[in-house]
Amino acid sequence: MEIDLSLIGMEKGRQYETIITTKNDENLKNAAPIGVLCSGADTILNRIFKGSHTLDNIISQREFVVNITHDPELFTMSTLGNLPQDYFNEDTTLKCADAYFKCEVTSLIEAVKQSDPIKKKDEAIVIKSKVTELVINKKTKAMNRGFAYVIESLSDYSRLDLVEEEKKQVYLQRFKEAYRVVKKVGYRQDIEAMNKIKEELIKKGYEP
Repeated sequence: MEIDLSLIGMEKGRQYETIITTKNDENLKNAAPIGVLCSGADTILNRIFKGSHTLDNIISQREFVVNITHDPELFTMSTLGNLPQDYFNEDTTLKCADAYFKCEVTSLIEAVKQSDPIKKKDEAIVIKSKVTELVINKKTKAMNRGFAYVIESLSDYSRLDLVEEEKKQVYLQRFKEAYRVVKKVGYRQDIEAMNKIKEELIKKGYEP
C-alpha cells in the first residue's frame, strides 16, 4: 500500500506536534513531544537537540515511531518525565495513539539555524527519514499549532483596549511570538488570519 501522510492531514512544508517514541539497546522505550516537518508524502524531517534520549536512540537504532494524538496528558507526561513502559506496545508504538507511522533514518546532518531563539543553535541534528508504515487507528489529523495561536491572538486583540498599558505590552509581545510561530508552522489560512490581525493592530497605532 502506498504511504501518503496527507491521510492524516499532513501537508508538505508544514510542521506538526507529535510524540516520537524510540527504544535503546536494552529495549527500554522512551517518548518525547517533538515537532515533525512533512517533506513529502512519505518523508519527514526532525531537528532534535543533542543530549536527549530520543536523539541517542535514533542514532543508535536508525528508526523511530511518530505517534499522532490529541491527548494533553500524553504530551504533558512525556515532556515532564518518561511515560511508564506499559503505555507502549512491544513495537514501541503508543497503545492509545490515534495513528502512527514508523520511520527509517536516511541521513543525520549537523544543524545550525540562525533564526531559532534557542541559544545553543549548533547543538542539534537534522534527521531525514522515510516512512515505512502508516497505521490509522481512527480518523484523525496531525496537530498543527497555528490555529491555536490564531485563537489566542484574537482573544488578546479583543481585550487590548480594555487593559492598562503594561498589560497591552504583554499582549503585543505575545502576538509577536505567535506571529513568528504561525509564519513558521501554520497553514495558509492561519498565516492569512495573523496578517489580518497585524494589519488591525497597525491601524490602531500599535507596532506588533
